[in-house]
Amino acid sequence: MVGYPPPVPHPIWPLVDLRVRTPLLRLRRPTDEDCVALAQLAAAGVHDPACMPFDIPWTDAAPGELEQGALRWWWRQRAEWQPERWTFTGAVFVDDQPVGVPDLVGEDVSRLRVVHTGSWLGRRFQGRGIGREMRAAILQLAFAGLGAAHADSSASTDNPASLAVSRALGSVDKGETVKLRRGVAARNRTLRLDRAGWLRSRRDDIAIDPLGPCLAWFGLSGAAAGGEPAPVPAVRTAVAPGRIRPARSRRRRGWSAAASGLPVAG
Repeated sequence: MVGYPPPVPHPIWPLVDLRVRTPLLRLRRPTDEDCVALAQLAAAGVHDPACMPFDIPWTDAAPGELEQGALRWWWRQRAEWQPERWTFTGAVFVDDQPVGVPDLVGEDVSRLRVVHTGSWLGRRFQGRGIGREMRAAILQLAFAGLGAAHADSSASTDNPASLAVSRALGSVDKGETVKLRRGVAARNRTLRLDRAGWLRSRRDDIAIDPLGPCLAWFGLSGAAAGGEPAPVPAVRTAVAPGRIRPARSRRRRGWSAAASGLPVAG
């Protein structure tokens, strides 16, 4: 059954156990069963087909290709996780029902203290405040859990709902870019939430656990809890035993024409 099972300590991969809880929803790493349910949810629609809120038009994929591309994306994020460069792709549940996916992307977070957030929400769950709540949950992980200094996000200028969520949580406009989307020039707004902005509206009803065993996997060490986790020493082979090549030698790949690198509309 797809849902929110009680946490059971994992002997090798502690990220499996990481949970973020709010009064409305639960956020955790998706199981394979969850990934199937989320891929089907995405295929059922996450936006009006007449518009395209994503930099890469992954939702234009043909039936069947979108679901397969989604699974490849999630599996790749697991396999390529390194403390120096990672994408935390979560699964959000409301009343044990999968509703959407927030992403948190970091590179050399111990030194740069910058993360990027993105998300998508099943269309039938939109308009209920869930998008804002899951963004608050992933930001809690970034700032309270990982000690981030800044969290960036972006969205198309014709996606006012996503931009409104970011601004409501304290993000401010950072700039604008122009990209081709479906062969047409489209404007994107980039927004940034700094630590001071997050602290002004910080919530005390969002819980993160168990965080300690996971910090090294994010390239950090020490208790975070809203503070400044210390960097992990340079040698990390014990943290990621399956590593076969340096993270910096890899190029991040998207889903080709059938899918995306990172959905960024909430």
